[in-house]
Order: sequence, then structure tokens, then C-alpha cells
Amino acid sequence: MQNMPSILTPDFGLLFWMLLAFLVVLFVLAKFAFPAITSAVEERKKFIDESLKNAREANEKLAGIEAQSAALLKEAREQQAQILKEAKQTGDNIIAEARAKAQAEGAKDLAAAKKQIAVEKENALREIRNQVAELSLQIAEKVVRANLGEDKEQQAYIERLLAGEGTQS
Repeated sequence: MQNMPSILTPDFGLLFWMLLAFLVVLFVLAKFAFPAITSAVEERKKFIDESLKNAREANEKLAGIEAQSAALLKEAREQQAQILKEAKQTGDNIIAEARAKAQAEGAKDLAAAKKQIAVEKENALREIRNQVAELSLQIAEKVVRANLGEDKEQQAYIERLLAGEGTQS
């Protein structure tokens, strides 16, 4: 067993070559791999930093957009309330105008009806007067005929009227 090299007790030649191989690998890594790894890590760090910066900017923009949308929503609600108020006022005005127009038209119709009633009342009174006058004439004619049945009585009555006595009979 003594002829075999032991890992725990290496001899000097093995140690030298192992050290030389390590230094060559270290040099190659330092010359070619470490700068590439370092630049990749730096690029990744820059990408992460930019992503965080962009995320912060996006959050700030989102907060600004939310504030704008809240302001727009508030303005839209105010406009909606104003439009509803104007619509209600317009409706009330239309109702008031219609009421006033209906009242004016009703008053006009009432005045026309009263005028028509007055005209018809006048016509009825005139017709009644005419009928009363006609009936009175007919009655007077019958009374005169009854009293003045003969020509002699009629002649005497006419003479009395002419003399002024007929008004007293």
C-alpha cells in the first residue's frame, strides 16, 4: 500500500501539476468566463433596475389615470344631474304652459258659451214677446168682435173713438 499514492498525502509533483492546472483554468476563466458572467450579471441587474423603474412609473401613471378617471366620473355625474334637473324644469315648464293654455282655452270656451246662452236667451225672450203680442192681438180681436158683433155697434164704437170717448170704455 505504500506504493499507491494517497489523496491525503500527495507527493510534491502531483501537487505542482494540480496547482498548475488550477492556475491555467483560473486564468482562462478570469480571461474569458468571468467577464462574460460579470457582464451578464450587470446586464441582468440593469434590466431588473429598469423594470423596477418602469414599474414605479407605471404605478405613478396608473395613480394619475385613476385620479383622472375619478374626476371624469365626478364631472359626468354632475353633468347627468344638471341634465336631469334641466329636463325636469323643461317638463314642469311644458306642464305649466299646457295648464295655462287649457285654462285660457277653457275661459274662452266658457265666455263663448255664456255669450251663446245670452243670445239664445234674447232670442227666446223676443219670441215669447212676439207670441204674447200675437196672442194679445188675437184676444183683443176676439173681444172686439164679440162686443162689436154688428155693423151698427162698430160704427158707434168708431165714432166714440174719434170723439175721444173710446179710451174711457
